Amino acid sequence: MGPLRPSPGPGRQRLLLPPSLLALLLLLAPSASHITRVVYKVPEEQPPNTLIGSLAADYGLPDVGHLYKLEVGAPYLRVDGKTGDIFTTETSIDREGLRECQNQIPGNPCILEFEVSITDLVQNGSPRLIEGQIEVQDINDNTPNFASPVITLAIPENTNIGSLFPIPLATDRDAGTNGVASYELQAGPEAQELFGLQVAEDQEEKQPQLIVMGNLDRERWDSYDLTIKVQDGGSPPRASSALLRVTVLDTNDNAPKFERPTYEAELSENSPIGHSVIQVKANDSDQGANAEIDYTFHQAPEVVRRLLRLDRNTGLITVQGPVDREDLSTLRFSVLAKDRGANPKSARAQVVVTVKDMNDNAPTIEIRGIGLVTHQDGMANISEDVAEETAVALVQVSDRDEGENAAVTCVVAGDVPFQLRQASETGSDSKKKYFLQTTTPLDYEKVKDYTIEIVAVDSGNPPLSSTNSLKVQVVDINDNAPVFTQSFTEVAFPENNKPGEVVAEVTASDADSGSNAELVYSLEPEPAAQGLFTISPESGEIRVKTSLDREQRDSYELKVVAADRGSPSLQGTATVLVNVLDCNDNDPKFMLSGYNFSVMENMPALSPVGMVTVIDGDKGENARVQLSVEQDNGDFVIQNGTGTILSSLSFDREQQSTYTFQLKAVDGGVPPRSAYVGVTINVLDENDNAPFITAPSNTSHRLLTPQTRLGETVSQVTAEDIDSGINAELTYSIAGGNPYGLFQIGSHSGAITLEKEIERRHHGLHRLVVKVSDRGKPPRYGTALVHLYVNETLANRTLLETLLVHSLDTPLDIDIAGDPEYERSKQRGNILFGVVAGVVAVALLIALAVLVRYCRQREAKSGYQAGKKETKDLYAPKPSGKAAKGSKSKGKKSKSPKPVKPVEDEDDTGLQKSLKFNLMSDAPGDSPRIHLPLNYPPGSPDLGRHYRSNSPLPSIQLQPQSPSASKKHQVVQDLPPANTFVGTGDTTSTGSEQYSDYSYRTNPPKYPSKQVGQPFRLSTPQPPPHPYHGAIWTEVWE
Repeated sequence: MGPLRPSPGPGRQRLLLPPSLLALLLLLAPSASHITRVVYKVPEEQPPNTLIGSLAADYGLPDVGHLYKLEVGAPYLRVDGKTGDIFTTETSIDREGLRECQNQIPGNPCILEFEVSITDLVQNGSPRLIEGQIEVQDINDNTPNFASPVITLAIPENTNIGSLFPIPLATDRDAGTNGVASYELQAGPEAQELFGLQVAEDQEEKQPQLIVMGNLDRERWDSYDLTIKVQDGGSPPRASSALLRVTVLDTNDNAPKFERPTYEAELSENSPIGHSVIQVKANDSDQGANAEIDYTFHQAPEVVRRLLRLDRNTGLITVQGPVDREDLSTLRFSVLAKDRGANPKSARAQVVVTVKDMNDNAPTIEIRGIGLVTHQDGMANISEDVAEETAVALVQVSDRDEGENAAVTCVVAGDVPFQLRQASETGSDSKKKYFLQTTTPLDYEKVKDYTIEIVAVDSGNPPLSSTNSLKVQVVDINDNAPVFTQSFTEVAFPENNKPGEVVAEVTASDADSGSNAELVYSLEPEPAAQGLFTISPESGEIRVKTSLDREQRDSYELKVVAADRGSPSLQGTATVLVNVLDCNDNDPKFMLSGYNFSVMENMPALSPVGMVTVIDGDKGENARVQLSVEQDNGDFVIQNGTGTILSSLSFDREQQSTYTFQLKAVDGGVPPRSAYVGVTINVLDENDNAPFITAPSNTSHRLLTPQTRLGETVSQVTAEDIDSGINAELTYSIAGGNPYGLFQIGSHSGAITLEKEIERRHHGLHRLVVKVSDRGKPPRYGTALVHLYVNETLANRTLLETLLVHSLDTPLDIDIAGDPEYERSKQRGNILFGVVAGVVAVALLIALAVLVRYCRQREAKSGYQAGKKETKDLYAPKPSGKAAKGSKSKGKKSKSPKPVKPVEDEDDTGLQKSLKFNLMSDAPGDSPRIHLPLNYPPGSPDLGRHYRSNSPLPSIQLQPQSPSASKKHQVVQDLPPANTFVGTGDTTSTGSEQYSDYSYRTNPPKYPSKQVGQPFRLSTPQPPPHPYHGAIWTEVWE
C-alpha cells in the first residue's frame, strides 16, 4: 500500500495513504459494499473530545450528502455524522484496562477495533463499511513497583566474592520504554563495600541480581538493610523503592539446579481437574536436608495459581480449575526450587503452558442495523420502493475457537429475496462480515414481511452450528400526514355540567387517497384529563364524560390525533384548550378545624394575638371572604385581608387564662356561603409576681441550744408564687446575717440546717436574711427574716423581745449574729494600757479643774446625795427631735411619749430602724441617765416600772469627774430577790420555744458608734459590802 505518513494533530496520529494510491483505490472501488481498513495511533488516557482521525478528510470524501455512523467502537469512540471525524468520549481509553490488551504477549500492539458505515444520502445507495483499528499507544501512567515493600534475601556467610543472588522483579503495567528500565542499589556505610547490583537480560526481562563483593561474617553482622530502587523509561520517569533486607546464614554449599531453564507444555482446554500438565525437576548436589527440594510458584499471576496446582515435593503441575483457551491462551510463570538446608538455596525456571484449542464454541451470528436501517426487537422495516441490492443488515459471524474449529461458513436458508455478500476481504476465517441485501424489488401488496434465517457452521470435528433470524417488515409508501383546519382551539365550558355534553368539534383532511386518506380521531390528553373526555373516531366530536369541577382544575389541554390508515400510519395533531368557568359551589374553608394561640399576659391592647387563614376554592367574587368575630363582646377584633386577630384588652393570666370565641367567614357569591371556626386564646404566664413568704413571719424566732447537732434542721422557710411554670419554681439562699457560716439553707427545700459547732461567741440572736427567688426572666424575689436565738433557755424574754425590736429596726445590710461583746472583750486588753494612760491624764485634768472650782465655789457641793429622790423616769422614752432640742435649750421637761404602736402593726419600714439607747439629762447640772425604749409588745413585763416601784434607793448618777464616765456609764437598779440573775444575761432565760413576731441580725464590725454591746449584761455581785444587794449593772457604750 505504500509508505504510511502521520497526519498532524495534538495527541494523536493518523495513518494516511499517498494521494495517488488513494485515488486509484477510489476509482477501482467495485461497489458501495467495498470495505476500507484504516489504522490510527493514539496515546491512551486522552481527554474527552480529542480528535483521533477524520474519515472524510483522510479519504477525500465530501463532507456533505453522506451519513457517517459508528457501528462498533462504543463507548470509547464517537463519530461526527457529517465529517466522519472520530473523537474520544467521556469513557477514557486505558490501555491497561482494555480487555483486548490484557494477557497479550509482550511487544504486541494494543488494538482497539471500530467500524463506521458511510451512507450516500443523495444516491440512497447501499452503505460503505470502514473497518478500522486504533493502536492504543502506551503512556507512562503507571509506576513500577515491587511485589512487597520489604524484600528478604538469605546469603550464607561463606559465599564467594562475586556470587549472584536474584532479586524479585518489579512489575510495571506500562509496556515498552515505559516499562521497567533500570534498577539501583543504595547501601549504607556498613554494606557499601560488601554488596553491588547487576542487572541481567533474561527472556526480555531485566533481572536484578545482588553481587557479593566482600566476605560475610554472620557472627560479626547477621543482617543488612539496603534500598533497591526501580525506575521506568518514561518521560518523565516514574520510580519506587523497596527495602532489601539481606540475612547472613550459615553455610549451604550447593543450590538446586533445574534440568532445563525453560519448560514448555501444551494443555487442552476444558481438561479435567487433576490432569497432569508438566513436571519440573531440579537436582541438588548436597546431601540430607540440603538436597531435599521444595517447589513453589515464583511471582506467578493470580490466574495461574487459580488454574494450576504445583506439587511441593514432586514438582508436578496439574489442573485445578477450568481452563478456557478463549479466556487465556498462554500461561507464563516461574517455579522456584529451594532446598531444605539451614541456609536454603534456590533456583528458578521458566514455565510456558500453551492452551490447545478444542471445538467447544459454536459460531455466533450477530445481526445489526446498517446505515439508515435500524433494527428493533429483531425486526427491520424496509420501504417497498428500495432499490435492488440494498443492504438491510450487517451480519457478523465469529467463532471463539481457532484454526479449523473457527473456519465458519454462513448461508441464508429458505427461498427469500435476500442474500449474503461478504462485506470485508480482510476478515479472518474466525470472524467474517456480510451484508444482508435484497435481490429483487419488494412488493408490499404481495408480501408484507419476511423472516430471514441465517445458518453458520464451523469446520470442527464434529462441526458446530448456530442460527439467527431477522424479520423484515415491508412498509407501504404513505407520504402525506393529516392536517387539521385549526391547529389550536380554545373553548369555555361551565363547571357542574351534565355528563355527555359536547365540548367542541374538530376536523382534519389528508391529501393521500385510499386507505392512506381514511382518518381516525383519537385523544392523547394530559395525565390530569385522562378519562374525562372522549372523541368520536369518525366525526371528531369531543364530549365530556363526567361533571367538571373548576376547583380541582380550571383548564384541560387535549391533544387530538388524526391518523390515516396507511402502514405505517401518518398522523397530524391539534390542541384543544378547555377553560372551566367558575360557579359559587364552595364554602369558605379555614385551614385548621380549630385555632389555638398562646400570648403573653400584660400585652398592650390592640396587640396581635394570632392569625387565621381562610381559603375559598371558587374564583373572583365567589372567593372574596369577609371575616368577623361571633358572640362579639368587644374583647377581640379581626382584620380582613390579613386574618390577624387583635385583642381589645390587656391580658392578666392570674384573672383569666383562656378565652374562647368563634370566627365567621362569608364569601361574596350569590347566594353567599359561610363557615365557622373556633378560636382559643391561651394566656401565657409572665413573671409579674414576686414570691410570697408564708412561713416564718419576720417577727418570729426560735431557740437554738448549743447542744444542737450538726446537720439538724433548725428552721424551715416556705414561700408561694402565684405565677406558673418556671416563673413559680423557687430557690432559697441566705443573703445576709450568716457571717460565721453557721447555717445553710436547701436551695429547693428551704430547710435551714446547722453546719458548724456552736461556740461561745455565737451565743445570742442571729437574724438570717433569706432570699427566695423564682426562675423567671427577669427573676423576682421576696425576703424573709429568720431569727434564731442561741442560748440554753428562754428565761429572759424581755431581753429577747428587745433584741427582736432592735433587729426589726436594724438595716438589712448590717449583720446581727451572736454576741458582739465577745469580740470587743478581746480588744479591751489591747487598749487597756491606753485607757489607763487616758484615765491618769483625765484625772489630773479633773483634779486641776476641781481645785480651781473649789477655789471659786467654796460652798458648792459635789458627789452623790443619799436620800435624794429622782424626779425623772429612769426608763422614760427618748423625746422627739423638737422636744430634745427644747430640753437642751430651755431646760423644759420632755413630753410624754405617745402610746407605742404594737409590733404586729409595724410596716416594712420598721426593718430599717435601729434600736437606740439615749443618755438624757433633766437639767444642766444633773448627771446623765440612761433611757431605754419602752415600745415592748403588749403583755411584756415593764421591768423599769417594776424596778422603780420596788427599789428603795435612788439611781446612781455618774458625775463627770468619774473616770469611767467618758466612755461607759453604769446604772444600778435594785432588783427584788426573785429577779436576781446569775450569768451574763444571754445564757439563762425563761419562756416557751415558740416563734414570736420579731427578727434580729448583728455583725460586730458593722455596729454604729452607739449600739448595745451585749444588750443586757446581767450579773449578781458577791455578797456586797454596801446596801445595794441584788442590783443590775447595765453597760452602755457610746
